[in-house]
Amino acid sequence: MKIHAETRDVDGVTILVMRGRITLGEGASLLREAIRHSINHNPRILIDLAEVTYIDSTGLGELVGGWVAARNRNADIKLLHIKSQIKDLLQVTKLLTVFECFEDETAAIASFPPAAVQEP
Repeated sequence: MKIHAETRDVDGVTILVMRGRITLGEGASLLREAIRHSINHNPRILIDLAEVTYIDSTGLGELVGGWVAARNRNADIKLLHIKSQIKDLLQVTKLLTVFECFEDETAAIASFPPAAVQEP
């Protein structure tokens, strides 16, 4: 399956939906660019991995790099719908202690602090 990313906004949270394999090359590059683009537009990002069939060490590195970039810009990245294989990989690498992970989209969205209101 070819890698694909799309974004949608729900209640002030950008949901980045990834599909396919996140591996060295196109998959990792697309994830990196999608995270960077999302950070530039919204500090509240939820990455939905429900349709990710495989992630390698490069893909994990891009997730961590995105998390660091988000933190440096006062943004937050959380993960949604991680399959057992990916969850096992996150557990072995101790990344489950870094990322907040959710199985329910509504709960994940509610876990973000309210968006700051812009003064006129």
